[in-house]
Amino acid sequence: MKYLRYGIEALIAIVLISLALANRGSVTVKLLPEGLEEILKFNTSVTLPLFLVILAGILVGLLIGFVWEWRREHKHRVEARRKDREAHQLKREVTKLKGEKTKGKDDVLALLD
Repeated sequence: MKYLRYGIEALIAIVLISLALANRGSVTVKLLPEGLEEILKFNTSVTLPLFLVILAGILVGLLIGFVWEWRREHKHRVEARRKDREAHQLKREVTKLKGEKTKGKDDVLALLD
């Protein structure tokens, strides 16, 4: 199983390296469209290799997906914590009640209850 994981990781690395080598050309990435840049007098552009733009897009998409899923599952985590607290409280109550029930009895007879 470990070798399968290493094989998949190696395959992903080969694909990413070949993507980077095939897309080394420079592209200009602008923050705002040209019309809006003229109105706001705010001109920000960066020249980057295309593979960095592609990988950054993939990374941003993954981060958005992770955050989205984390927020979506929040209600399930809250419910699980609540049930865990309730189970712990009930366990303490059962232990307390068993102690009260067997108080003053022989230890062997208490085990049979």
